[in-house]
Amino acid sequence: MKTTANKKLQAFRVGRWLPSDQTILEKWLNDLIAEVEKDKHPLLPVIEEFKELIEDDPEIFMWFHLMFEEVPRKPPFNNNPAGQPQVRNYHLMLRLINRIMTKAPEFNETGLVGFPINAILDWSMGTTAGYAAFLNEKVNWQLKRILTEWSIFLCSNDSKYVLNEDPKTGWFGADAKKAMPDFDKEFKCDPSLPYHGFKSWDDFFTREFRDGQRPLADPDNDAVIANACESAPYRIAHQVKQHDKFWIKAQPYSLEHMMANDPLLENFIGGTVYQAFLSALSYHRWHSPVSGKIVKAYVQDGTYYAEALSEGYDPAGPNDSQGYITELATRALIFIEADNPAIGLMCVMPVGMAEVSSCQITVYEGQHVKKGEQLGMFHFGGSTHCLFFGPQVKLVFDMHGQTPGLDSSNIPLKSKIATVIT
Repeated sequence: MKTTANKKLQAFRVGRWLPSDQTILEKWLNDLIAEVEKDKHPLLPVIEEFKELIEDDPEIFMWFHLMFEEVPRKPPFNNNPAGQPQVRNYHLMLRLINRIMTKAPEFNETGLVGFPINAILDWSMGTTAGYAAFLNEKVNWQLKRILTEWSIFLCSNDSKYVLNEDPKTGWFGADAKKAMPDFDKEFKCDPSLPYHGFKSWDDFFTREFRDGQRPLADPDNDAVIANACESAPYRIAHQVKQHDKFWIKAQPYSLEHMMANDPLLENFIGGTVYQAFLSALSYHRWHSPVSGKIVKAYVQDGTYYAEALSEGYDPAGPNDSQGYITELATRALIFIEADNPAIGLMCVMPVGMAEVSSCQITVYEGQHVKKGEQLGMFHFGGSTHCLFFGPQVKLVFDMHGQTPGLDSSNIPLKSKIATVIT
C-alpha cells in the first residue's frame, strides 16, 4: 500500500486535477460537509434516482455499503472528531454530489475545480467494493445521467456568476490570473466585456486559442505528427497486444478493450500507442495529428469513477490509473486514413476521466481533415488521450527534452511529437 508520504510532495497531482497533499482534500471536504449539514433542500430528481437505484438493487446496495465500511478507520483515512471516514455512507455521498450540482465550479488553487465529485469518492473508490461498484453498468448509466444534467447546467447562462473577479474563487480574480498569466493573450476573449465575453461556464471552459497562438509544425510535411491536444506525454508503448492484463500494476494496453472490439483494431496489433494527459487549466479541444480522411468516429460509453485496484488506497490512484482507464472509461474513437501511405490508418482516442467525460466529436465519416484541424472537444475540462499507429509505421518521437511520465509538462498543441521514417 502506498501513501503520498512515499512520494515527492507537490502542490497538485498530475494535470492539476487534484492536490497531492491529502490535507487539502480533507479541508475541502470538511467545508463541503458543513455546507451540506445546513442545506435542507431535497435531492435533485437525478440524485433521487441514484438513491433509488442503490436501494432497489441488492448487489449495488451491498457495494455502496461495503465501500465505505472498507475504508480504514485510522489516519490518513479519517478526519472528523468521531474518528470516522469523512464520507461515512452513501447518504452523505449523495447529498454532497447534490450540493456540487447546484453550483458551477469556482476557481480553486488546490486543483479541486477539476474533480470535485472525484474528491468526494477519493477513498471509497480505492476499496474492493468501490472497484466493483464503479464497474457496474447500471451505476455508470446513472452517473452518465448525473453528469449530463450537470453539463446542461454548466452550459446555461446561470453559471456565469463564477466568471468574476473575486480574488479567490473568480475565474478572472487574482489567484486565477496568477495560475493563467497569459490568458487574455492566448485565448479568444474580450476583457472589456462582462465575463470577458463568455456566455456560460461551458463556453469559458471550451475556449479557443487566438489565431497564431499555436502554429502548426511543418504544415507541408506529412511525415511530421502534430500534437493532438495541449498535453503532457504520459507513455509510449510499442508492440501493443490485442489482449493484455490491463488491471495489473503496470497497466499495459489491451487493444481489443481500448477499441471496444471495433473490427478496425486488427490494423493496430503489434503497433504503437502514444498517451498524453491534459491540464485542468489548459485547452480542451482535440485536433488532427495528420491530414487524412475520417473513416469512422463515435463515442464509446464506459466507466466514470473506476480506478485500478492495484493502486490500493493511494489518494493519487485516479491519476495513476491513466493507462487502466483507456480500456474502460467513456471515450471517443476517431479513425483516420492518413494521406501519407507510410502512416495509413491511425486512430485518435480522447478518454474521459470522472467528471470530465463529455466527449463531443465535431467531424464526420468521409470528411477530409488537414493536420491541425479540430476533431472535437471535452466539456468540463479534459483528461487523457491516445494515438494509435500500425506496426508498419516507424516513428521517431520528439518529447521536447523530457521523459514521458506523471511529472512531464505540456507540449504545445500542434507541435511536432513524432516523425515517420520511411
